[in-house]
Amino acid sequence: MTEILDRIPLLSGVPRSVEELPGGLTNRNYKVTTPGGVYVVREWASDGSLLSIDRDVEHACSLAAHEVGVGPSVHAYLPEVGALVVGFVPGTTFTEDSLRDPANLRRVAQVCRRLHAGPPFTRVFDMFEVQRGYLSIVRDRGYRLPDRYLDFMPAVERIRASLAVRDVERVPCHNDLLPGNIIDDGSRLWLIDYEYAGDNDPCFELGNIWSESDLSLEQLEELVTAYYGRRLRDKIARARLLGLMSKYGWTLWASIQDGANQAIDFDFWSWGMEKYERAMTEFTSPDLERLMDEAARPS
Repeated sequence: MTEILDRIPLLSGVPRSVEELPGGLTNRNYKVTTPGGVYVVREWASDGSLLSIDRDVEHACSLAAHEVGVGPSVHAYLPEVGALVVGFVPGTTFTEDSLRDPANLRRVAQVCRRLHAGPPFTRVFDMFEVQRGYLSIVRDRGYRLPDRYLDFMPAVERIRASLAVRDVERVPCHNDLLPGNIIDDGSRLWLIDYEYAGDNDPCFELGNIWSESDLSLEQLEELVTAYYGRRLRDKIARARLLGLMSKYGWTLWASIQDGANQAIDFDFWSWGMEKYERAMTEFTSPDLERLMDEAARPS
């Protein structure tokens, strides 16, 4: 790490203290304190090309998120050494319990609306396409595939068709809002880590938040209603279906990490299987047909 820091002009040749931060499944993150400020150095610790991460896009989206006031400042981008330097945001990192507070659900809806109202990002993020890309990698490289995974692909195509009935404007989305990527500084929320940022259906953002924090269906409805300002049956259905797709797609992300990433000590397989088991529950639910119908019809 010292070698990388010495190659960053902002951080070289000055007194500094370095503290490794917890979390981060595709990066190692370090808090670096200098007389001039406090920064986070994100050192890449995975093969971004396997995971649909484009580091140039991540950098561009990080800059755009800062411009609209939801992301930290960006101080350096050094692809030659595999690092991005952003400002350190002091505050409390969200947990799943944080998102179960109705007041926080409304705050998350608000910060998402602010991000989504900004200028377009530099790519489109479509979980249906990402999932297919992940599946090709898993099969081509012989990585582990969960039992019965392919059995649900016909249902995926039906979900995709139902969502395509109505044209939805894509907006700049974070696309990976697990609780650890939301920081509360005491007065406002910040969104960090833009590896998967891209223009998307806002209901994917909301459904992914629901999925990542394992919220109840009632909490999903609260989140979607807070985002749109009124209860919209079709948007709630879209968010739930796209939340299912996030579980199904990120399962293969975990399969790839399990097979390819030896740099981070983490049980990716168990993490992915927890998502897959919840996805199976959704795929086999009697609600699935109703949700597809509701997503295709205006409220």
